[in-house]
Amino acid sequence: MFQLSTEGLEKVKKELKRYETRESAIIPSLFIAQEENKGWISEEVIHYLSNVMDIPASRIAEVATFYTMFNLKPVGKYHVQVCTNISCCLNGGRELAAHIAKELKTDFGQMTEDGRFTVSKVECLGSCSTAPMMQVNDTYHENLTPESAMNILRGLK
Repeated sequence: MFQLSTEGLEKVKKELKRYETRESAIIPSLFIAQEENKGWISEEVIHYLSNVMDIPASRIAEVATFYTMFNLKPVGKYHVQVCTNISCCLNGGRELAAHIAKELKTDFGQMTEDGRFTVSKVECLGSCSTAPMMQVNDTYHENLTPESAMNILRGLK
């Protein structure tokens, strides 16, 4: 059964006090819970937050399913998000994403057999002048080539 750590619970309570409405604390609370639940939001997480925040689970689920920054299934230790929006696309972002998935022997949105990687194609990551780029967990990597991207990924422990 999912439960936030004492520290995580205190963070959620702090977010609830920060805003005029409880619903405004949903996004930051989902981030806190996702971090503590190994990078994803399960139904169990949604129901737990619903109880803690006194917000209907359906409202929390609406937010979790609307925004792509919330993972609704388990992801690998390294979540590789490759931008395929217009600037990155014009500079090889789609080809970069396909190359990474092929090299890691996985499909988009699927975890590698060893659980290390999940590769996702995503919309704009806000680095248009340094396209193509990828985000690995919380770190941006810009001006990539297929080779430089794979060198970064091979270097992860």
